[in-house]
Amino acid sequence: MKKPKIKVKVTKEDIGYSATALVNDNFIATEAETFEELKEMILEAINLSFEDVGFIYVIDEMQFEYDLESFFDFYKVINAKALSERIGMNQSLLAQYIKGIKKPSVTQTKRILQGVQQIGRELSDVRFLL
Repeated sequence: MKKPKIKVKVTKEDIGYSATALVNDNFIATEAETFEELKEMILEAINLSFEDVGFIYVIDEMQFEYDLESFFDFYKVINAKALSERIGMNQSLLAQYIKGIKKPSVTQTKRILQGVQQIGRELSDVRFLL
């Protein structure tokens, strides 16, 4: 058996976060108050699920997928106002998406994701003068 890829869906809850993964008909789920604790918990749950076949995962082998509220709650370093200006979206509307007041369409979600990914690419190319 080949070591399966792991996709973990992270959702912001009223208190903390939940994480779920469906891997080879195994449903794995956990919850925690902080994102760091959640990563530890999901890693432990996944490793327990694959203990019988001898697979051991590390956090870097997992792909995390977030709802907007979780993403912006965890990555507070991303300024929603600046992002809204950059992608040409009304700041109030983006704030409503982030707070879970409104649910964005697939098109709007892609637009936000593309803006975040563009910033990520730009940041990964940054070099400082030494």
